[in-house]
Parts: sequence; C-alpha cells; structure tokens
Amino acid sequence: MSGEHEAASAVYTKSRAAAPAEFFRCEAAGLAWLDVPGGPRVARVLDVGPDHLDLERVPTTAPTREAAWALGRALAVVHDAGAPAWGAAPPGWSGEAFFGPLDDPLPLPTGAWPDWPTFYAEARLLPVARPSPPARARDAQPARRLDPRAARLPDHARPALDDAPARVHGDLWSGNVLWAPGRGGGPDDRTGGSAGAVEAVLIDPAAHGGHREADLAMLALFGAPFLDEILAAYDAAHPLARGWRHRVALHQVYPVAVHAVLFGGGYRAQLRSSVRALLGET
Repeated sequence: MSGEHEAASAVYTKSRAAAPAEFFRCEAAGLAWLDVPGGPRVARVLDVGPDHLDLERVPTTAPTREAAWALGRALAVVHDAGAPAWGAAPPGWSGEAFFGPLDDPLPLPTGAWPDWPTFYAEARLLPVARPSPPARARDAQPARRLDPRAARLPDHARPALDDAPARVHGDLWSGNVLWAPGRGGGPDDRTGGSAGAVEAVLIDPAAHGGHREADLAMLALFGAPFLDEILAAYDAAHPLARGWRHRVALHQVYPVAVHAVLFGGGYRAQLRSSVRALLGET
C-alpha cells in the first residue's frame, strides 16, 4: 500500500510499504525537533513504524493575516533554537535523511560541515547534480550543469555567512503549512494570539541544521498565502541579514533542481535561468 489516507478517527496515516528504510522514523524525529516552546505548532506524532507514520489529523480552514504574522514570529523562534552544525540531523537520527515526495524521495546527506557555503555545495547542490542512481532522473541534464558551478554559487550568500546554523524545517513550501482552527482553552502561548484563532501547523519536514533564509525562500517559491506578513513578522522578531531578498533565488536553486530531476518540464528551464542569473552568465 502506498500514499496517505485518513482513518475514521482523528488519526492521519502516511504509509508506503516500499518506503526507504527508516523514512518515517526520520520524519518523526524532525517533527519532534521542531516542536519548541514559542515555535510553530507541528503535527503531533502518534505512532511510527517501518512502513507508516500516524499523525494527529489536522482540520483545515482559510488562512488569515493574523495567523500568517504569528507564523512568521514563531518561525524565528524555532530557527533561533539552533542546531549543532551545518547539516546536522535531528537528535537521535544518523545517516541520510530525505527530501521530496513520499513516492520518490531523494536522499539528503546529514553531518557537520564547517560553514554554510561548503554545506550547500557539498550536501545539496552536488548530490542533486549527480543523482544516484542516474536512471531515477527523468531529465537530470539541467541539474548536472550545477556540478562545475556548485562551489561558486554559495559565495553569493555573503554577508549572511556570520549566521549560525538554524533549526530549519527544510521543505517549507506552502503545501507543508496547514492552516487550522485554534484549539481553544485560553491564550495561545505559541503564537501570542487568542484561543480560537487560526494557527499554522507544520508537516512533512526535512529538518536539519541549515540557513534560516532557506525556509523563507521555500515559502516564496510556491506562493505561501500572506507571504508579506510572514516575512515582516519574521524580520521584526529576528532581523534578517542585509541583502536577504537578493539571496532568495540562491536558496531556491536546490528545491528547483530537485523538481527538475524528478519532474522535468518547466523546472528545467527555471533552473537554467536561475543559475545563469546568479552567476552573471548569458
């Protein structure tokens, strides 16, 4: 059995018999690591096994500006909780993590890299430029063009290199943010809002020690609702480094490259144009 389904109860089960070894345990470890006081609400893990992950079922509703503002502040909190190293895995986890869809995730190296440029080049850009096995790529050629450029791209991150490793979600596109009715029962300690308000709930992480700007760039990539409010609230809680808007495209290179490898189509052209623009190539 593969895919995701809702049980009749308040349980949401993700399952895939042929999932990579420890795939679901890795996701559970990431959710636990992201669950910090004052941070965003994360989907609660109820049970995990080799072929499934049981989560609380989260009812959804329309997002609001207030909820988006609360999410921005809460993201700054979880990022500020930090990580021991660039590329660090959640506590209790070792070995590869995963990024991408449940039916075909890409392996995600974890470890400890000395700085963000080295981490981004060696643990993100080069692995996607050299997919293994090569046959899994529907059209890896545009991603392979990253290979000789990977070492140069992260240099465009300056002056943000003084930032310490953040505790990032790692796959924070808009589809991994659910908007749920508030759970009630008094003031909401997570968001600073009132009980009954809409709140964001994070799902499906690829959690690791990474760059805080990467999560924000992922939110922008596929158009998170009320993105301006999220970014403004984040910047108010933790001022972003000078020039961060100019680095959005840099942080988006990796997820766009993954999409080019897995899905081809327009992502190939988007990857080519992004890399050329960042490097000033014609």
